[in-house]
Amino acid sequence: MAEPQTYEAYIEIPESARNTMLQGEKTFCRADGKWITDYRDMLVVGLAPGGVAKVWLGGQCLLSTEVTRVQGTINPKGPYGGSNGKHRPLSEESKAYIDKFGIPYGSW
Repeated sequence: MAEPQTYEAYIEIPESARNTMLQGEKTFCRADGKWITDYRDMLVVGLAPGGVAKVWLGGQCLLSTEVTRVQGTINPKGPYGGSNGKHRPLSEESKAYIDKFGIPYGSW
């Protein structure tokens, strides 16, 4: 809502990431309190201002690793698949916060 744009992105998962998901890794799992073989079987997509999408691979007891980062393009249809680019207005509180602190485009 802070950025009145709708983005679309196409994310290709590289073969190397697929291979990583098939390899077990020995790790200490705090949840179980023991050493286990875990797999990176979770794919997480994070969205950021400016149309950036990042993908990480993770496992229950493994640290996530970044797989790819893509830059989306603006979709002129807007949200909801066709509102002609119109977005809901920001609340006064949200607008004041963004005016004061800005949007962290460069942090991703």
